[in-house]
Amino acid sequence: FRFAPEEEAFRGEIRSFLAEELPDGWASTAGAGNLGEGGDERWEFLRSFQKKLSKRGWLTLGWPLEHGGQAAGVMQQVIYNEEMAYHRAPTQLGVGPDRVGPTIILYGTDEQKTQHLPGIANAETVWCQGFSEPGAGSDLASLETRAAADGDYFVINGQKIWTSLAHKADWCILLVRTDPEAPKHKGISYLLVDMRLPGITIAPLVDITGRHAFNQIFFEDVRVPRDCLVGELNRGWYVGAATLDFERSGINRVVAGIRVYEELVAFARETEVARERPGMRAKLAELGIEIHTGRLLAYRVASMQARGQIPNAEASMSKMYGSELQQRIAMTGMQLMGLPGQLETGRWAPLAGRLEQYYLSASALTVAAGTSEIQRNIIAGRGLGLPRG
Repeated sequence: FRFAPEEEAFRGEIRSFLAEELPDGWASTAGAGNLGEGGDERWEFLRSFQKKLSKRGWLTLGWPLEHGGQAAGVMQQVIYNEEMAYHRAPTQLGVGPDRVGPTIILYGTDEQKTQHLPGIANAETVWCQGFSEPGAGSDLASLETRAAADGDYFVINGQKIWTSLAHKADWCILLVRTDPEAPKHKGISYLLVDMRLPGITIAPLVDITGRHAFNQIFFEDVRVPRDCLVGELNRGWYVGAATLDFERSGINRVVAGIRVYEELVAFARETEVARERPGMRAKLAELGIEIHTGRLLAYRVASMQARGQIPNAEASMSKMYGSELQQRIAMTGMQLMGLPGQLETGRWAPLAGRLEQYYLSASALTVAAGTSEIQRNIIAGRGLGLPRG
């Protein structure tokens, strides 16, 4: 497998940009990729970095030209995502460029496209995703947040959870139940919600790493205009499924682990105690093979997209494999470093504490964007044609 010369030239352009725009040592700091970390100064840097990506047209690289994108080929997008993930660059804030924008382009009205797409493309608006609920995570279709029709409005009551950057977001894509009598997949609608509306309360959720990126959102009689409905009433499940497919089809999960893997190999070469740990050489070699496998699974998804096909089971394979691979890399790192690997700070913390943070955050990867169990169900049903139950 080889990229074309012009594609490799684009890779070089991205690397030059990152070398110039990211602070010295950015990729080596613990939590470099955690967008919920830090105060106002860090947030302003992240926003300014998004503006620079937008100015180059990279924030919406794959969008059609008429909507503010570059209409870039799929492989060019793969290269962009590879380089950004490898250098731990903050490619986007929220879910606007990779999920909301493409969903609105597919299902939104002309008015919704005019209202929302420029703000996403110009890095002006931050979006969050209100899908999961305390009782509806893996079984998302069991969601209970209600939206009752009231003239020209929907009145929303309910709760969402695990909503990344809700405390910073301007808008939210929201799945709600608009027909409580319909079968659970049929009575769901997809709304665009202004996060400044009265009745919305945001409560922080501090994750296992001690950082605040997740939130709960509570809706109490929140009035949302009916023209914020995306797609057909009561058929929002299918719009939401498209959003999830956009989320699961990237290469970033594999590449994020490559950088950690390279750091572990370098640590093993430089540290006598690590080199002497039984079986460690074989484990690192095995992981190297798995990384190549994961990369090819992601390339297969991109190859299908480039041919106009719609990856479904293939995207789930790539997502599941990449998530579980990162967990295996994190576990191997802990075995390689021993007890010091559990340190977050201090002179004895290997890799400046990055492994400790990576190990903790990797535990959630097989839940976020759809659990491994859900991915296996998709692979079995849509990929292998196996019966339900």
